[in-house]
Amino acid sequence: MPAHVVVGAQWGDEGKGKVVDLYTEFADVVVRYQGGNNAGHTLVVERDGKPDKTVLHLIPSGILHDGKRCVIASGVVVDPAICLGEIDALQERGYLQDPEQLIIAEDASVIMPYHCALDLAREAARGDQKIGTTGRGIGPCYEDRVARRAIFVRDLFDRDVLRAKVAPILAEKNMLLAHYGEETYDLDELTEQMCGYGERLRPFVKDARAFIREELQRDRQLLFEGAQGTLLDVGLGTYPFVTSSHTTAAGVCVNTGVAPNGLDQIVGISKAYCTRVGGGPFPTELDDEVGERLRQVGNEFGSTTGRPRRCGWIDAAALRYAVRINGMTGLAVTKLDVLSGLETVKIAVGYTDGQGNEWDEPPMNVDVLAGVEPVYEEMPGWSQDITDVRQWEDLPTAAKRFLERLATILEVPVVLVSVGPARAETIVMRQLHR
Repeated sequence: MPAHVVVGAQWGDEGKGKVVDLYTEFADVVVRYQGGNNAGHTLVVERDGKPDKTVLHLIPSGILHDGKRCVIASGVVVDPAICLGEIDALQERGYLQDPEQLIIAEDASVIMPYHCALDLAREAARGDQKIGTTGRGIGPCYEDRVARRAIFVRDLFDRDVLRAKVAPILAEKNMLLAHYGEETYDLDELTEQMCGYGERLRPFVKDARAFIREELQRDRQLLFEGAQGTLLDVGLGTYPFVTSSHTTAAGVCVNTGVAPNGLDQIVGISKAYCTRVGGGPFPTELDDEVGERLRQVGNEFGSTTGRPRRCGWIDAAALRYAVRINGMTGLAVTKLDVLSGLETVKIAVGYTDGQGNEWDEPPMNVDVLAGVEPVYEEMPGWSQDITDVRQWEDLPTAAKRFLERLATILEVPVVLVSVGPARAETIVMRQLHR
């Protein structure tokens, strides 16, 4: 079974991009299976002897490797302007010189300008009840997919087809935008704009499901890359403070057509602490100097929005839930270096409400989750700078005990540890097998 999955185990921003970039060395094809440009994957690789930073929002993280095929699957919602901007930026820097390297699913849903306008208008209208959406049109686009009125990438190739599909949709969208006091859209102008994007995207567009199926039949190694994290899954996360797609490993199946028994290794990504962007309960959040230290040392500001992330201790109770529902076979722990210099570190192993009720996994009723207090195990910290460590044996004893305890609680092995942002700043204990 040559299909492997990298999935976020927390609320997103775990460092999946770096892990996918590392694992791409052992894969033939990298597939982004859900989400949109509301997620940012930051990669730092060495070029000409210097660290080179790349932030991707739609194109799979494996694109920085020559000869690797990358797929934007049908479960992804695609903003053509953002996608073309990423393509242009990569090509200007010497990447993606062969159009065959990137495949965009012909039946991926298109984020139209009215989706973004509605997203922003609705969020503004919520006032103090904001969800924390990025305003990128992701939710409204997925709404149209479920309501059977999606515009597909392939529709951008034919003006008559696109105009006929958009006309009845736009009448409703313009009515809603007018209700919110926003500008409306002209059908002909919108059709021309989107068809212009379509012509530029055409060289990359194919039947992605057929390509994925054929590659699996050839016993090629496929690596499936998720966006956001398990606790933001629209069906299994902390609803309504979630994203609009299925972020868990099961999302691979419904968004790419791969059968569940076709998945092999499922690696969950977790920071050595925990972060969250936007609203919603966050039991281990730290509103103190330790939380601010994690934010500053870890550079915890959104790569898509620039918003400061909420920071707290690692939540093993939430990770236990993520391990179970994803069927994780291994855990990759990122940003271990950020904990260096702390006298003690904490792991949340469960929750209590102070009234005799206890949980070892997060209750998925947000009203209940908002009222719990974490139950911590406290462990010694370490003072050493670990960014130059490349072998497990060379980690400080306290750091190894922290990771070992985490593996014991979760009953899943730690397969990779990141000790810095660069590709080389990594300890790999177990590779993806071929």
